[in-house]
Amino acid sequence: MEFLPRQPTVQGPAERFTGDVHVDVVFRGEDPVRTRVNTVRFAPCARTAWHSHSRGQALQVTDGVGLVQARGGEVQVIRPGDVIWTPPGEEWWHGAAPDQLMVHTAIWEGDDTTWGDLVTDEEYGYPGTE
Repeated sequence: MEFLPRQPTVQGPAERFTGDVHVDVVFRGEDPVRTRVNTVRFAPCARTAWHSHSRGQALQVTDGVGLVQARGGEVQVIRPGDVIWTPPGEEWWHGAAPDQLMVHTAIWEGDDTTWGDLVTDEEYGYPGTE
C-alpha cells in the first residue's frame, strides 16, 4: 500500500480549454497500470476542446450542471450523478453550462488523448435545463 502525495491544482491550458478550468490529478498510474483519474472544475461556459481518447473515457458529474456533445450529435445536459462513457476514438467535448459551474471526475487509461480545435461559441449551443 502507498499513500500518494496530493498534487497541486493546475490551470487547464488555453490550447485545450476555453474559459477557467482547474485540474486536480487524483491518480496517475505508471506501467503496467496506466489508469488516470482527475477531478476537473469548470467555471460557467468553460469547456474542453474537441478531443478523443484511444481507450475511451468515463466521466462522473459530481457538482453543478454541464454540457456534453459527441461529434455529429446533440448537445446534452449533464448533472450530478450522471456517468458518461465515450468509446475509444470518439471525438467529443464537455464543459459547464453558461450559468453554473460543473465538476466531474474523469477516469481513463493511458496518455493517448488526441486534441482538436477549440469548441466555438456556435458549437457550444446551450439547450437549457428542464
